[in-house]
Amino acid sequence: MSHSRWKTLRQRKLAEGLTEPEDVAEARREIRLSMALAKAVYDRRAELGLTQTELADRAGLSQAKISRIEGSDTVPTLPLLAKLATALDATLNIALDDNDTRVTFTAHHTDAA
Repeated sequence: MSHSRWKTLRQRKLAEGLTEPEDVAEARREIRLSMALAKAVYDRRAELGLTQTELADRAGLSQAKISRIEGSDTVPTLPLLAKLATALDATLNIALDDNDTRVTFTAHHTDAA
């Protein structure tokens, strides 16, 4: 079954009043948060024109670790998030709500072109 067909089927079932098991809903929330962080790290790294290796060097991490973060394959600790924010010369902002997760990096300085 294709992803779009599965998604349509899921939406139809939810519209009919069927609910997901709580563990499935929780897993979906965790994935959304991980993906939001991955996108924020990638976007800020790209904005700075850094490679994964350069970001890893700045943060004192391995390139593989940066790849796992950007691939949503890991759940970073708070100290690791602090290292990333420092390496990206930005403040990490995380807004968590029931159905809305926003993760952004706000630059400390105007990036000179």
